[in-house]
Amino acid sequence: MWDGEKMAAALVQMSCLYRGMLAVRATGIRPLIPGLVQSHFRAFSMKKEPELEENPYYGKYEEKIRKLRSSKPQEYEVRLEKRSEVKTEPLGRSRQAEFVQYMEKELDKRGKAGAGGFTKDKTLGSILNLDMVQEKSGSEIVELWMQYFSKKDTISAVIPGSTFDIIFGRAKSCPMFLYALPQKEGYEFFVGQWAGHELHFTSLINVQTMGENAPSQLILYHYTDLQKDKGIVLMTAEIDSKFVTVHQAQCLANQVQLFYGSQRLETFRLVETFNHQPAEFKHMSVIAELEQSDIGPAVTTK
Repeated sequence: MWDGEKMAAALVQMSCLYRGMLAVRATGIRPLIPGLVQSHFRAFSMKKEPELEENPYYGKYEEKIRKLRSSKPQEYEVRLEKRSEVKTEPLGRSRQAEFVQYMEKELDKRGKAGAGGFTKDKTLGSILNLDMVQEKSGSEIVELWMQYFSKKDTISAVIPGSTFDIIFGRAKSCPMFLYALPQKEGYEFFVGQWAGHELHFTSLINVQTMGENAPSQLILYHYTDLQKDKGIVLMTAEIDSKFVTVHQAQCLANQVQLFYGSQRLETFRLVETFNHQPAEFKHMSVIAELEQSDIGPAVTTK
């Protein structure tokens, strides 16, 4: 098994352990980064898979699972068998860079528009007139950026360049993490995977059923074009609204700042443990950090 498959297997094993959701008290949201806002197939009778259906979020992804079983029944069975096999395997250390490269190759195969209508190679120039903003101050660009996205169904932020250097520097050595999204009756787990300056999120149940082919449901784009001259990094996102709301996207983006940008080494140590010592990783520690920071799904302000 190559290293990329080991990481995929580790995540699938983790999904078997956590079942995608844990019932714990949820709390309210507050933004952490200044300015951060928050193929169709025929219907058929599907064989019961008790372990999948026990997952509280099975219903949310039932149609996607049904399509996979209908269009690629052999692949579906293989993935179910893999779930059983990896339960007995240790969560050994994996080289994340090779997994990232593999995922990038898979994205290339899918062309310019990926699953959920996401844009590949989305540039800052497609949003802003870069020649025009060169003559503006950093604060003026902040105002333009936030005003532009204030009426759009997405999230946006302006991150200080020094803060992004910390976040991205840590992402290079620890490109994956398990995020807990607060829900009304507990938490739904999402996996975040850095690929360059993009951060891709997908639900743990997606990894459980589709492995390394799990599609992105949220992508955070970080633009460093103006970092050197203006000292800022611009962020926005594309959201698969069928599975993630704007407020939920905000919560996940806030957690990136919490876990990758925190000055508390104990907080970032959770990310290091997940990437390099996964057998010692405790998902309850993630939830404890969220409750301590008061991040949750309540805030609606962009």
